[in-house]
Amino acid sequence: MSRTIIDVYVLQSVPPSNLNRDDTGSPKTAIYGGVRRARVSSQAWKRAVRLAFPTLVDRSELGERTKRVGESLAARLKALDPSLSDEAASVLAADAFAASGLAKAEKKKGDVRDVESGYLLFLSRRQLDNIAAATLEAHRAGEALDKSRFKALANTDHSIDIALFGRMVADMADINVDAACQVAHAISVHAVDNEFDYFTAVDDRKADASETGAGMIGTVEFNSSTLYRYATLDVDALHRTLGDGNATRSAVEAFLTAFVRSMPTGKQNTFAHRTLPDAVLVRMRDSQPINLVGAFETPIRETHTAGRVELAAAALAKHTVAVENAFGERPTASWVTQVGEKTAVLADLGKAVSLGELVNGVGEHVALALGQPA
Repeated sequence: MSRTIIDVYVLQSVPPSNLNRDDTGSPKTAIYGGVRRARVSSQAWKRAVRLAFPTLVDRSELGERTKRVGESLAARLKALDPSLSDEAASVLAADAFAASGLAKAEKKKGDVRDVESGYLLFLSRRQLDNIAAATLEAHRAGEALDKSRFKALANTDHSIDIALFGRMVADMADINVDAACQVAHAISVHAVDNEFDYFTAVDDRKADASETGAGMIGTVEFNSSTLYRYATLDVDALHRTLGDGNATRSAVEAFLTAFVRSMPTGKQNTFAHRTLPDAVLVRMRDSQPINLVGAFETPIRETHTAGRVELAAAALAKHTVAVENAFGERPTASWVTQVGEKTAVLADLGKAVSLGELVNGVGEHVALALGQPA
């Protein structure tokens, strides 16, 4: 059965930074190809993508992931019926979630109750709006919002980010949503050694010259790297969850833009590490996703005539052709956005365009694949 798969490959050079810390505050790393690489977890980059979405699509198309579900629902109840007191809205919200079995109502002072789930609960804003409307309707009818009704409302009108990244609800597994998108941990194409920056801070009010020394000293760990990033998107799965061709195209275009342009914010005030990719390669396939990380199993070693970006682009181009020839894989469409001569070799792998043209081109192909007008 033919499928519509979108593979996204990114090469991106990042200066000294600490994008994604481990439990000790050190930049995350991984062993690959026998050497230690810089690593940025998939979760960190997916978070950056989600934070970029509000600038790309209307907030009503997005979800809200929080433990403080009672607070969110109470605010919606108040908006629907301003005559409700804060206390009454809080009690109604608590009762609704308690009836669903997803969270427990906790009595606060007086008659006020609030509710928190035991884990982050991911609901679309439309789902929360629908639950609020149903809760108020049931309250006016002197009834309680039962679990089956809640479940039905929580399993329709999924948001773009829920459809892309999925949802797991341990206490109500039948409203789980399978993720249409998978994001790999970004790794450096070369070996890295973390370094330490020793810093001092001066006390501005220490005017006495006889008092020497810093007001504070410390260290921060960092590395610099050329990253290989990969994500794959199953358009058919995305369409099944969203149920609408226009919404699916919008989700694909928003994801491509956000994934390419976003950046995790770890220690950004210290390092100002925001860069844009050196190259973006997008392959549309009808068979299966293909991660081309094998291009860097042998770590890149820069020379006096060529840096890491240039050598990484050449390795990626060579490996792409080799893998696709060996397995008879032919992309149904391909686009390349690249910067300068260092990554020019990748232009042979697809239509060379700007990022905006790439996103629009992919969107048109998605529309055609779903039987929609381009």
